[in-house]
Amino acid sequence: VDKPPVRRVAIFGGTHGNELSGVFLVKHWQENGAEIQRTGMEVKPFLTNPRAVKKCTRYIDCDLNRVFDPDNLGRTVVEDIPYEVRRAQEINHIFGPKGSDDAYDLIFDLHNTTSNMGGTLILENSRDDFTIQMFHYIKTALAPERCPVLLIEHPNLKYATTRSVAKHPVGKYEK
Repeated sequence: VDKPPVRRVAIFGGTHGNELSGVFLVKHWQENGAEIQRTGMEVKPFLTNPRAVKKCTRYIDCDLNRVFDPDNLGRTVVEDIPYEVRRAQEINHIFGPKGSDDAYDLIFDLHNTTSNMGGTLILENSRDDFTIQMFHYIKTALAPERCPVLLIEHPNLKYATTRSVAKHPVGKYEK
């Protein structure tokens, strides 16, 4: 199947404000963008939840990684709307709109975990041939280091995660 090449990639850090690996990497790449730039591609490092990062807390009002569903993205912006819902709408505007041809091709959402799972890639769709091939490449490049792939094909989470705005969503967890 002929598919257009991946041209626009975003790297998210700080979806959860107390997961600092992604925050440090995004801030580093915002200052030193040459490290991640590639010819023919736009690569944009992005701090997803700056208020939570500033307070070093998971979130301010609700989990940003659970509000990218149609109801929250379509909510009317009123004064008392939760901060993360408003932020989700902003992110969807910048990197989406979700489900459209204009959405970013790929979003890497960088997280930390306290689980002993090492560096783990998160796959949300077992039928996404591009992402599966990319994961194979990453695993081969990292060998002999382990790089497990966790398939989370959950119907509710699939549509609510920060990375779900992209055509190819990728989660990366690091202990």
